[in-house]
Amino acid sequence: MEPLVSILIPFYNAEPWLAQTVESALAQTWPHQEVILVDDGSTDNSLALARTFEPRGVRVTTQPNHGQGAACNYALRLSQGDFIKFFDADDLLSPNMVALQVAALASHPRSLAYSEWARFYSDPTEARFVSRPDWHDAAPIAWLVETWADAQPMMQCGQFLLPRALLDRAGGWDERLSLINDFEFFTRLMLASEGLVFTPGARLYYRSGLPGSVSGRRSAAALQSAFLSATLGTGYLLAAENSPRTRCAAAAMLQSLVFNMYPNAPDLVRSLERRVHALGGSTLLPKGGKWFHAARRLVGWKAARWLQIWAGRHPQPTSS
Repeated sequence: MEPLVSILIPFYNAEPWLAQTVESALAQTWPHQEVILVDDGSTDNSLALARTFEPRGVRVTTQPNHGQGAACNYALRLSQGDFIKFFDADDLLSPNMVALQVAALASHPRSLAYSEWARFYSDPTEARFVSRPDWHDAAPIAWLVETWADAQPMMQCGQFLLPRALLDRAGGWDERLSLINDFEFFTRLMLASEGLVFTPGARLYYRSGLPGSVSGRRSAAALQSAFLSATLGTGYLLAAENSPRTRCAAAAMLQSLVFNMYPNAPDLVRSLERRVHALGGSTLLPKGGKWFHAARRLVGWKAARWLQIWAGRHPQPTSS
């Protein structure tokens, strides 16, 4: 009997793009699937829109606004699939995504499948699927070290197809987390797996630039979530292998968070800096243009960041 795949879509105020997302799930060529939507207390017309898909077999339920992690876990409890795909309510899947990933895991039942991805902003035809260095099969630790080296790992949930048995071993989403919760979740799952299987031709269209998205939040709670997710995730890697290569990779991830948080959350920044120092330091450089890096070389990156802020080239610090 062919395996059942559960596509789980949590959503909150996703009315403008939810229908397109659900249609891409329903358009999958894999015939044995269920689609479950969980409304996380939306205040717009998202829930009513979601219910229009019920006659087509989509299961729709709702919960108070407890966050994405809680909605994902709720959907997981409702699901029956042998394989699970968590799928954000603003992204799109290529029609062959599930079929290719199920086929890839047939001979690797203890692994994760992951796909190609590309960004788009308003229309999926904008997406350009250019091969990336990490698009290959890999052992978990090796893949994490490789993708953390420049502190730019892509762990968007729609990329992955997960065996239910792996989730049963490793656990669901940490409901304390909001900002970069996928970093903790997928690091934990990868390290509990036998490896990652890349699935060429399976494509995630990753919608970017949305106002008010979780990834853009800079509140005190969001920054605390990012701090906790990063420290947990890097801790998992170091517990699996404490070596020069894993310490270097973990230090890069934490240093990247220092760059992203400064000058907000000074206590968290200091704690991250102490952790980076304990790991041996990091050679990672902050992002910025020629003007920023010229100033950085003269006065240091923190002073250069303040010059950016005063010049209106970087967001003003948020208040806690």
